Amino acid sequence: MDKVRWGIIGCGNVTEVKSGPALQKVEGSELVAVMRRDAHLAEDYANRHGVAKWYDNAEALVHDPDVDAIYVATPPAFHHEYALMAARAGKPVYVEKPMAKNHQECLDMIAACEEAGVPLFVAYYRRGLPKFVEIKRLLDSGVIGDIRFVQTTYLQQARDNQGEVLPWRLQPELSGGGLFVDLASHTLDILDYLLGPIGEVKGFAKNQAQRHQVEDIVTATYAFESGVMGTGIWSFNTCTHLDKNEIVGSLGKMTFSTFSGDLRIEGLDGLIEEKIIPNPAHVQQPLITKVVEELRGLGKSPSTGITAARTNRVMDELLKDFYHRA
Repeated sequence: MDKVRWGIIGCGNVTEVKSGPALQKVEGSELVAVMRRDAHLAEDYANRHGVAKWYDNAEALVHDPDVDAIYVATPPAFHHEYALMAARAGKPVYVEKPMAKNHQECLDMIAACEEAGVPLFVAYYRRGLPKFVEIKRLLDSGVIGDIRFVQTTYLQQARDNQGEVLPWRLQPELSGGGLFVDLASHTLDILDYLLGPIGEVKGFAKNQAQRHQVEDIVTATYAFESGVMGTGIWSFNTCTHLDKNEIVGSLGKMTFSTFSGDLRIEGLDGLIEEKIIPNPAHVQQPLITKVVEELRGLGKSPSTGITAARTNRVMDELLKDFYHRA
């Protein structure tokens, strides 16, 4: 393709700043149509963002001859349906994260796109952010030696959501789980990017505070295929906030958050470097640049259906007993 003309299915909050403008700013990319079931909201988005067409029907957008590629930005419950719809129409798909409600849906999406001969990408945009590209470069350079293990701690204060419409992130029929699925998926995917695929995984999920009908604490132990070991804990009903990943090697350690720009590197003799690497204004733009480059035959995206499905597999394993899934 000389230029990739995009259509968005589900032009909600995530597309306002994080991704939608990037589809218009990346070289060789253009946003030509948007869809939302509420026609008024679809029209409003199109008018505010200078998009030529809007729809309240996904089939109509997918089959628009002026649309080359589909960006699915709905809650996860609808990713499977719309990805298969796009594949049947022979159009590449870029799907929001997490990729789907469960691993089997991910496998269905991969198979449908492979059969149709179209690429499938997933919006794990941290794989494109300067901070994580730099972390990967440093790890691969051996700055902390041979990597031994990684520890993740993510703590968040409770929020009752009383008197409000329950967010889709707390409705497992829409999201596949609770806040763990929405937030921990970012960390699990970036660890896959930095350290390679996770092989074995074991853990527990509980609902300690009973504020909602979803898990509010998850603990995990995993072994990466490379031999690196890992542990993680995510709790969404604590007294404080903490976002910390620590990768420990034979010559030092690296500490960083998933959701902010901090990075600290320590060696055998103490601090090597400490800095903040800020995100771009539109955080998905670096990844979307890679996606567009691949569609134009100029490069490769670091986030695909195959890489993203691995994160769903890990989350399924950690949540299967809580939700009594096979």
